[in-house]
Amino acid sequence: MTEALVDTRYEPLKHAGDPVRFRAEVRGWLETRSRGWTDRMTDVTEDEYAAFQKEWFQELSSVGLATAHWPLQWGGAGLSHQNQVIINEEVARTGAPRPSLYTISLNHVPATLFAFGTQDQRDRYVKGVQESGEIWCQGFSEPNAGSDLASLRTRAARQGDVYVVSGQKIWSSMAMHARYCLLLARTDFEAKKHAGISYFILDLESPGVTVRPIRQATGRSEFCEIFLDEVEIPVANLIGEENEGWKVAQSTLSAERGLMIFELSERLMKDMNRQLADGRRSRAAWLADDELRRDFMEHYAAMLALRRMVASMLAEVEANPEMGASLAPVYIKLHFAVLIHAYTAFLVKVDGLDAQYRHPEIFGGGQHTGNRMIDYIWSYAWTISGGTNEIMRNIISERGLGLPR
Repeated sequence: MTEALVDTRYEPLKHAGDPVRFRAEVRGWLETRSRGWTDRMTDVTEDEYAAFQKEWFQELSSVGLATAHWPLQWGGAGLSHQNQVIINEEVARTGAPRPSLYTISLNHVPATLFAFGTQDQRDRYVKGVQESGEIWCQGFSEPNAGSDLASLRTRAARQGDVYVVSGQKIWSSMAMHARYCLLLARTDFEAKKHAGISYFILDLESPGVTVRPIRQATGRSEFCEIFLDEVEIPVANLIGEENEGWKVAQSTLSAERGLMIFELSERLMKDMNRQLADGRRSRAAWLADDELRRDFMEHYAAMLALRRMVASMLAEVEANPEMGASLAPVYIKLHFAVLIHAYTAFLVKVDGLDAQYRHPEIFGGGQHTGNRMIDYIWSYAWTISGGTNEIMRNIISERGLGLPR
């Protein structure tokens, strides 16, 4: 990716009305522009990966793919749901990098601001993502308010034209590279838990903000703590009404609409198919082992079930974009978390002692870095992110099965 950014051989958005031509254009561009990226991102630092992500965002923007999923009123291409599925499918199948540094910027920020933001906020911050590639993070969870987010304690007190905010946030992915943060803080401590919460735009360069990366068991530090010590946030940065932040947060949390898990499930399918093909070609010992072969086929069947569940959810989203009451995302998240943990454990078992040694790994390679032990350790993150497995099971029990609390 050292050539000129604009590649006139491919203009995928011009062919959005023809799914076959559109897919071919997207695939051709991704294969051309992302070729060799895994070599570049093998054993790099987190700062080097962040620089690569910024470059990749510019690449995607050069042909309109970065914000292709945005509606026309957001300044996007207004592509159909079918075309959005095609893009994610081809990103997975070509093994192209995901714009993971921009997950919040490209999904949560525009969805939140167009549902509840002022026109000034939309003009400034949505355009800031599209035109300048501004990076955002999310400031929701706290040390004692993760799965039970409504119990958050970060305090915001209005003083004239500003809110003075103090508290702590945790698990803010890539916050060390972000300029802005979608922040939840309590503005009324007398109200019930879900009430009294307000939603803000936080400039992370404000005085009193400290961002501290959290070193993980994998050796990486994607997650961060954010400390707020009497930070002043202009009243103009309040999103929606004061004390209505919980309602605003629902638009944030429903922004992604299942396409991310679709892309991840397609990557998982590709990885499993490659594992099987390589095993057959090399006559791998695990294929001759009854127990390991059975384990693999159980994971493969679970992967096929996951893809069917995701396909069903995407069809439901296309028919009903709101999809507010559906439990499908809960089932899918739990299924994926269990599967990715079991499958990476299988890969460690297959590689035996070799999996215990330090091997080069691809930074940002989806869920599969090439380093089996790192992939296995990282799989534990899926038991927490997006709602812990325990919370997901509670939701299914109460809302799906009608069991008592």
